[in-house]
Amino acid sequence: MTQIDLTDLSTARGGSQPLNGYLAKPAGEGPWPGVVMIHEILGLDAEMLKHAERLAAMGYLTLAVNLFSQGGARRCLVSTMSAMRSGKGRAFTDIEIARGWLKDSPDCTGRVGVIGFCMGGGFALLAAGSGYDAAAANYGMVPKDVDAAMAGACPVVGSYGARDKGLKDAAAKLEAALTKAGVAHDVKEYPTAGHAFLNEEMSGPRPLRPLLRVAGMGPDPVAAADAWQRIGAFFKEHLGAAADSATN
Repeated sequence: MTQIDLTDLSTARGGSQPLNGYLAKPAGEGPWPGVVMIHEILGLDAEMLKHAERLAAMGYLTLAVNLFSQGGARRCLVSTMSAMRSGKGRAFTDIEIARGWLKDSPDCTGRVGVIGFCMGGGFALLAAGSGYDAAAANYGMVPKDVDAAMAGACPVVGSYGARDKGLKDAAAKLEAALTKAGVAHDVKEYPTAGHAFLNEEMSGPRPLRPLLRVAGMGPDPVAAADAWQRIGAFFKEHLGAAADSATN
């Protein structure tokens, strides 16, 4: 995995100063379809980098953009969440810079998807109508005006947990909006899963992890395996062929 400095591009566009991310490259010879990966609310931590590596192993040139580049989660979280709620702000510029970087890369086929987790899942839904070929939202907040947000969206695959108390009925709302808009989609809610169920290990401050488990948050390997299989199949259909190891 290679750290990518996007600061020059960001300076010209009014994005974060600095702006960076991590590039996970598939094995073998490209070009490959690209994927912009947007991290969860805790930042671009070890669990998020595992997701980037998994996507690369599936055959996607994956750029995990760091929305907290300008000062870490402590300084950037409030403004980033405000951007997601309002649908505008620096975070969207940063995400678009990452998409443009992939589109211009000789290692990319030109087809680019977006995937997000938690906070990043909300951004993925909001970005679905801005030039992507496919979007994957994993326990992402559904936009307030979901019908408007999904009108003209690219194909969307969404994965949610029924035990995720903060996103009650999110899967049903997203499913209904995508159906209404006539957008190709695959939305599924897993009965045993809670928030962050795709992570391999519990995230967050260690003293709080027992409470997070009680709240239903954390890994669900069975649901995660199925969700990754669906994401792999969906991306393969809409972004282009990927390695056969996509669902392994």
